[in-house]
Amino acid sequence: MSQTTRTSTADPADLLSGTTAQLRMATFRLARRLRAQRAVDTMSDGQFAVLAALKVHGSHTLGELAERERVTAPSMNRTVNCLEELGYLTRTTDEDDRRKVNIDLTPEGLAVVEETVRRRDAWLEQALAELTDEERATLAEAAAIMRKVVEL
Repeated sequence: MSQTTRTSTADPADLLSGTTAQLRMATFRLARRLRAQRAVDTMSDGQFAVLAALKVHGSHTLGELAERERVTAPSMNRTVNCLEELGYLTRTTDEDDRRKVNIDLTPEGLAVVEETVRRRDAWLEQALAELTDEERATLAEAAAIMRKVVEL
């Protein structure tokens, strides 16, 4: 009785599709685990994104924040109102254009962003410590490739 050895060559389209699905799922799962590491458990991802945008990019108007976060102005207004009530940001009239209102972080808002980033970095550092040097090097290369993909 003879056995026939069949060599199969995978279809490149199937490989791309499989890689796409694996990368998407791994990225979503990693993002979910990182989002779970936050300074304020009751804060939504959208609320934190607003605080983080203000930390990174500085003062914004409501419209600028809405555009940056790709939400409607009324939706952003609700988010900003909530964050203002919690003491994480302030609204101030622009000195040059009195019709314009600038939204800025308060020291409390800045502390939430910094503590959340610290927790997320600590969690990821701990997870990476469980990997081999080779695996960490591979992830460093993958991070550079992912940044490239995002910028396409």
